[in-house]
Amino acid sequence: MEKQKLIRIFDKQATQYEIKREGSKLKHWRQHLLQHAKGEVLELAVGAGANFPFYPSNVKVTAADFSEAMLEKATRSAKHLPYYVDFLCSDIEEMDFPDQSFDTIVSTLSFCSYDHPAMLLDKVNRWCRRNGQVLFMEHGISSNLAFSAVQKTLNPLLYRVYGCHHTRDIIRLIRKSDLKINKVESYWLNSVHLIWASPKT
Repeated sequence: MEKQKLIRIFDKQATQYEIKREGSKLKHWRQHLLQHAKGEVLELAVGAGANFPFYPSNVKVTAADFSEAMLEKATRSAKHLPYYVDFLCSDIEEMDFPDQSFDTIVSTLSFCSYDHPAMLLDKVNRWCRRNGQVLFMEHGISSNLAFSAVQKTLNPLLYRVYGCHHTRDIIRLIRKSDLKINKVESYWLNSVHLIWASPKT
C-alpha cells in the first residue's frame, strides 16, 4: 500500500484509538510487559498513547508515529504523566538514530503495518544499547489451523480497511534478525505474543 494512503487510514482511526476501551486482558499484557521498561525509551508507532499509563515513572520516552492525528491524541494523554515524553512525527521506517541511543525499545501492535519489518528490526538492533532490551506485544498468524485459515482469508480486506496484516509471523521475523529472544508468552491461540528481546552481543 502507498505510504500516504496508509497514513490517512491511521489518521481516520485516531479518535477511535483514543476513546475505545481496551479489554482487561490487553491492559494486563501492556502492564506486564512495560513494567520492565527502563531508562531512555523509544516507542515505535505510539498511536494514541495506550502504553503511557504502564511505564515506570522514572523513564524518558521518545514517542514516534507517522500519523499527526495519532500524535495529537497521544500528546493530550501525556499531559499529566510523571515522566517526560518527546514526540516525533515521522515514518519510523525512514528515521534513523545514532547507534545505541536507547535503553529500551517498545513496539506494541505495530509490526503488522510496516512495509519492511525485517529492515526495521535491524535498525532496532542498532538503536538499542548492548545491555538494553526490546519489548514487543505483537499479533500475527496463529498456530491453530482453523483460525489461521480465517486470518489468511480476511487478511487482504483487513489490510485495506485498517492498514494491518494479520498473517505475519513476528517470532520468525525476530529470530531471523540480529535480536536475541529471551522470553516469549503467547495467547489467543498463539496469535498474540509478548516478547522480551535484546541485541546479540
